[in-house]
Amino acid sequence: MSYDRYVAICNPLHYTYIMKREVCIQLASTSWIIGSVYSTTHTVNTFRLNFCRSNIIDHFFCDLPPLLKIACSDIRLNQRMIFVIGAVLILPCFPLTVVSYVFIIRTIVRIPSATGRRKTFSTCASHLITVGLFYLTGISVYLRPNFTSTALHQDRISAVFYTILVPMVNPIVYSLRNKELKQAIKKILTGRKPIGKTKKSCK
Repeated sequence: MSYDRYVAICNPLHYTYIMKREVCIQLASTSWIIGSVYSTTHTVNTFRLNFCRSNIIDHFFCDLPPLLKIACSDIRLNQRMIFVIGAVLILPCFPLTVVSYVFIIRTIVRIPSATGRRKTFSTCASHLITVGLFYLTGISVYLRPNFTSTALHQDRISAVFYTILVPMVNPIVYSLRNKELKQAIKKILTGRKPIGKTKKSCK
């Protein structure tokens, strides 16, 4: 999304040429493949562990850090894998996202009209907010070398952001740019009925 916004704002005349169907498929496929490899790696490493304690996980869902907490085997390799793979995946992506938005903001500042700056910034502000929430919570959970009880308690709060809040807010935030949706929300809040064509009764 950050690359898409970068091309749309910084190179608008070349957007159709750069963001071709093949490029979009490659970007989406790369994300899916990386996500599948990440999940498979941790799944395979988890299968080698023994679980002889309570089967109750102190978390909202079966996440890796709380799952490792109830394991009886040596989990140092798993902890290193979470940290290393998380760093390999997150650390390159986060700076690239930041750099793309530096270029985007620099381009927006150069727009002469205030209306143009506001409209252009509104197209990427929603993505910047959701991505910022996702990165900050993800880094706080997966780029931490040790999984202490206090940290696991904080992870439950972070999990609400990157698994529930961000996906839930995404469609709402992106849809708020739609004028028809804004008008519908205003009508609901003010209690007015939507204006539409009324059928005349036949006498």
